[in-house]
Amino acid sequence: MTGTDAAGSQEKKTVFTITEEYEGIRIDRVLAALVEDRSRSFLKKLFSEGRILVNGKEVKPSAKAEEGDLVTISIPDQVLPDIEAEDIPLDILYEDDDVLVVNKPKGMVVHPAAGHYSGTLVNAVMFHCRDNLSGINGVLRPGIVHRIDKDTTGSVIICKNDAAHRSIAAQLKDHSITRKYYAICYGRLHDDDITVDQPIGRDYKERKKMAVMPGGKRAVTHIHVLERFRDYSFVECVLETGRTHQIRVHMAYIKHPLIGDAVYQGRRTCPYETFGQCLHAGVLGFVHPVSGQYVETKAPLPEYFKEILEKLRRQS
Repeated sequence: MTGTDAAGSQEKKTVFTITEEYEGIRIDRVLAALVEDRSRSFLKKLFSEGRILVNGKEVKPSAKAEEGDLVTISIPDQVLPDIEAEDIPLDILYEDDDVLVVNKPKGMVVHPAAGHYSGTLVNAVMFHCRDNLSGINGVLRPGIVHRIDKDTTGSVIICKNDAAHRSIAAQLKDHSITRKYYAICYGRLHDDDITVDQPIGRDYKERKKMAVMPGGKRAVTHIHVLERFRDYSFVECVLETGRTHQIRVHMAYIKHPLIGDAVYQGRRTCPYETFGQCLHAGVLGFVHPVSGQYVETKAPLPEYFKEILEKLRRQS
């Protein structure tokens, strides 16, 4: 809900109840897991300013959480930076008056955030679409209804108006959008088809990581082996849900992390130049928000990905 502080400025208040799985854990670690879009340093500052209350009282970050505790977080409004349109080339897979599907290159951030206010996909589509972008997600994320990681390549859909945004968002929510990803993972998968149905949440020990954990949001990934090599597998991953880092987390969970994934591959060393995780959003299919027709786009594998596959085939 929204409240007003003593100085009269607007602030956002979030209230939630501690559940059983967080019993006995330090309250700052619990909040690091639950408040996904805020850094630990930002939360530490809120503690010091008395903006985090447990059962109506200020507590130290080291206080242990108890089931049933009522936590209130008051976050002051931030002054948002101006986001500039930038003439950045786009690889367009599909476009009409309502939606735009682009093939995002490796290394490009989807929407502006701290440290990335230029060179993002949003900067590029603002230039390409001018004022024709949905505004539902605010000034930092115009047109953005979903995203892929910085080092993941492939298909991203952009909505040009609010009606299209609501339609695509509803399809994402009911899992009716087709999303097929292609990846190269460590090890030879023995089964041709595997379904991983494991909940994913923020790792409260390492904030930058997600993890399979009790109390997380349900996440389902369908994995199909396309090709096997001596020590690696080329796979297709179909998303039934769309959690943060879902494929990367699920592949690591079954002990076959993606090559090049510095966050989830553990101590493995990748002998190939992947420039981040070897993951590509290849196929995106959706019901058009106006025509009602099914639209499917295919983003070709990037060159680095194809070069690795050729090397693996020669070595096997």
